Amino acid sequence: MANERAVFQQLALLRLDEAKGLLRNNQPSGAYYLAGYTIECALKAIIAKQFRADEIPDKTLVNRIYTHDLSDLLRLAGLESELDVARRGDSELDRRWSNAKNWSEQARYATWTDEQAKAIIDAIDGDGKTGGLFQWLSARW
Repeated sequence: MANERAVFQQLALLRLDEAKGLLRNNQPSGAYYLAGYTIECALKAIIAKQFRADEIPDKTLVNRIYTHDLSDLLRLAGLESELDVARRGDSELDRRWSNAKNWSEQARYATWTDEQAKAIIDAIDGDGKTGGLFQWLSARW
């Protein structure tokens, strides 16, 4: 798989669409699991923007990127402080990050309810009135 920024952007959009489709088709566990990858891919797209052509990146940094931990990826993207400030001024964004940050790739080994899947998709995509984390992150691509 190419680790290009554009690929991660496309994957983020695709995973969100897939998660919503699974939820519409009464597959909440799959919806929950795939939904988290939306945020992971969005964060990795932002991280990819940090690398420059003709420069060998720091190996420690590169190795740390190969994680699924959303809080760690947020830090690596350089957005932790910015999100903290935004969360203090936006209770919905705060609630949404609090929900989404607990996602893990280990979600594939659990069964999730419709309510849990709806909650993480709301955290990521918003509720139609206010945007979710994906919109917040994609504005920083």
